[in-house]
Amino acid sequence: MIKETEKYVKDFHMGDSSGHDYAHIERVRKMALTIGREEQADLLIVEMAALLHDTVDDKLTDEVTAWTKLENFFDQIALAEDKRDAIKHILKYMSFKGGKNAGKLESLEGKVVQDADRLDAIGAIGIARTFMYAGKFGDIMYDPLIPPRDLQQADYREKTHAINHFYEKLLKLKDLMNTETGRAIAAERHEFMEQFVAQFKEEWQ
Repeated sequence: MIKETEKYVKDFHMGDSSGHDYAHIERVRKMALTIGREEQADLLIVEMAALLHDTVDDKLTDEVTAWTKLENFFDQIALAEDKRDAIKHILKYMSFKGGKNAGKLESLEGKVVQDADRLDAIGAIGIARTFMYAGKFGDIMYDPLIPPRDLQQADYREKTHAINHFYEKLLKLKDLMNTETGRAIAAERHEFMEQFVAQFKEEWQ
């Protein structure tokens, strides 16, 4: 089942240049399994959700078509209904969505996978992925005249610049971690990002 899921996910992410490639999926899977063992979560649900978490993301695909394909895939691998529902719940609510999904993710397994995904969004790799994403979707590097937005009010997809992404989302993630393991790893990566943004702005001037 895992091997079939790997193939499904590799096909989906092939050629990605937005920071959501299969290498990102592998890092999230490894981190999710590490945290999941610590938290005594259901590791099949954790691993499957970690592998599939970006396959229904509207940043990367048409959401309606993606969910239909995923249901067909679950049928193909004969995934049990309870496992299927648990994974779908995670995929539906784990994304940041400008903070609009806060509090909707209920399962331990979902919180584990969410922490793993958020950890890959911060630190050195998180910085690199931020600029990959900005370049892919046409955002500039920085403009000091464009302030960060309140994503509870603003359109998350409207044009901005890469540095705003740190203030709007990435520097908030440390305090949104669900697990002790996630919080410990996030603290170090958060500090590295703060140093990077300060150095970036100093060089910009």
